[in-house]
Amino acid sequence: MLQSWRRACLNLLQRQQKFLPQLCLAQSQRAFFHSAIRLAAQKKGVKMEDYPCEVIRNFSIIAHIDHGKSTLADRLLELTGTIAKQERGLNQQVLDKLKVERERGITVKAQTASMFHEKAGTRYLLNLIDTPGHVDFSWEVARSLAACQGALLLVDASQGVQAQSISVFHVAREKGLTIIPVLNKIDLPAAQPEIVAQQMRSTFGIEPADIIKISAKTGKGVEQVLQAIIERIPPPAGDPSAPLKAFLFDSSYDRYRGVISLMSIQSGVLRKGDRIASCFTRKKYEVTELGIMHPEEVPTDCLRPGQVGFVACSMKESSEAHIGDTFYRVGHPVEPMPGFKPAKAMVYAGVYPVDSSDFLKLEESIKRLSLTDRSVEVTRETSSALGQGCRLGFLGTLHMDVFRQRLEDEYNADVIITAPTVPYKVLHRNGKESIVSNPTDFPEPADFASGGRAKAVQEPIVKASIIVPEKYFSAMMELVFEHRGTSLNWHALDASEEASGDGRVLMTATLPLAEIVTDFFDKLKSRSSGFASFDYEDAGYQTSDMRKMTFLLNGKPVDALALIVHADKAEAVARHWVDKLFKVIPRQLFEIPIQAAIGGKIIARRTLSAMRADVTAGLYGGHYERKLKHLQNQKESKRKMKRVGQVELPQEAFFDLLSK
Repeated sequence: MLQSWRRACLNLLQRQQKFLPQLCLAQSQRAFFHSAIRLAAQKKGVKMEDYPCEVIRNFSIIAHIDHGKSTLADRLLELTGTIAKQERGLNQQVLDKLKVERERGITVKAQTASMFHEKAGTRYLLNLIDTPGHVDFSWEVARSLAACQGALLLVDASQGVQAQSISVFHVAREKGLTIIPVLNKIDLPAAQPEIVAQQMRSTFGIEPADIIKISAKTGKGVEQVLQAIIERIPPPAGDPSAPLKAFLFDSSYDRYRGVISLMSIQSGVLRKGDRIASCFTRKKYEVTELGIMHPEEVPTDCLRPGQVGFVACSMKESSEAHIGDTFYRVGHPVEPMPGFKPAKAMVYAGVYPVDSSDFLKLEESIKRLSLTDRSVEVTRETSSALGQGCRLGFLGTLHMDVFRQRLEDEYNADVIITAPTVPYKVLHRNGKESIVSNPTDFPEPADFASGGRAKAVQEPIVKASIIVPEKYFSAMMELVFEHRGTSLNWHALDASEEASGDGRVLMTATLPLAEIVTDFFDKLKSRSSGFASFDYEDAGYQTSDMRKMTFLLNGKPVDALALIVHADKAEAVARHWVDKLFKVIPRQLFEIPIQAAIGGKIIARRTLSAMRADVTAGLYGGHYERKLKHLQNQKESKRKMKRVGQVELPQEAFFDLLSK
């Protein structure tokens, strides 16, 4: 018996050992893929002295969302030997390193990669920056273009010129970048390269002969893109003998090394051990590590003019890494560079921990995450219903949702996010103005009466651009007017006669920002069968009739649920939210009125009935007045409970309510 047992255990162990090497090999390949790239680059011995400004090209890829930027970046990395081609399948979105990018299939964070390419006996250093395509991350694009001299303008041959294509083109043109037009996805059955080339000619003034037609998925034509980068994009200017001037355009946080800065060297030479100082904070640091992204970190001896790389200098506080800052060698101050125009938050929301004791952990996580996304505004706030939290400003609702998912993925944070609001401008009777982003700070209706402190309210508006096929034009007009749109203009986008009957229209309209931060984009895609594209830019403020709506449970207001709504939509919004509250609030032993109010006026109400015990269950026989007496006592007790009882909305109910 004992021998058979030993034999069975031995056979099981041998079977496990048989598959163990293969399992370990697969895990090692996954875990050390990036390390292998880094070690291989170190063995090559990258000498930055071999790459003066004349052989450096700094460029980025700009396009509308889902036009193939990351796929083109993969092919460029393969052609230059930066990453190895896979035997099976393709490298997919190598530079999209965040989990949220992989899951959603979009680029959220601009990524840098240095490539080496030899042409006609000359070895070139190509610094690529892959940028996001969604309008909510336009600040990432503007920030990345500051470190470039050229840009690849990518347009999908099947979808044509879209709203964000026009936006990023004008941003690149304003910065004086050399633009290389590229037409992607020409291998698709629905591709119309000739028609789209005419669209680019009429929209951007680009000659069809200058457009490079490629398929980033198959690699067709990508070699021509590499040649155009070297031939058309000018090299950066910089003098290695001049005083050091380094431009900080991005940063990240490492728990062991502190803040890691991405810098573009404008002049001078930066070496390990140098002491540098910030023009913005005046603080001094010692460079402990520097190098290039290839595409992972590869340490080098120095960084020279025109080169882009990472710098670790024992910077501990995230607030010290100011995007757009200029660094110089201690003792040799330089004139700071213009920097960036600060990002303007378009949407605000409160972020609270599900467990109020986790606030300090959440606040630290937000600080660390905002280091990699400097467009987020962070301030503390307190709610009587949700406890301590932070008020965050975002560039849009997708930006807000991605930030929330990154908090959950990277920091294991369980959070509740309040309904998004936009910043309103309140004009006071004494001539002052104030910006209000929190509904609890919004003036009450009595404040606007004669003698009150508030005179008027202005809401932010945007200039929206919508590109849509002609057959959906009337549906888009209805959608714009439903959301209080004004100043609607349109013109045909397709100049080609071949597109007659199936052309596209560029619509421009002025819309309140509050109308597009909710479900406007979903309706736009639904009514256009997914063919419409949307972009917007800030257009200032306009006076509007806005009201503060509060919700009362058993006559007591819940500050975390306050909203700012337009007077025309107040009743519909009130009924919608009262119905949602009715479904998530747990029943009590007394009746709970759920009310929506503007000032002292109740505009919507539902009553949550009480849980009722059968107090007459134990009474058998006797006069009916015995039962009536018990029922009367129960009714009186419930009236007392309603008068003194408090309805506390549990965190789970908040989470269900605000996550829908």
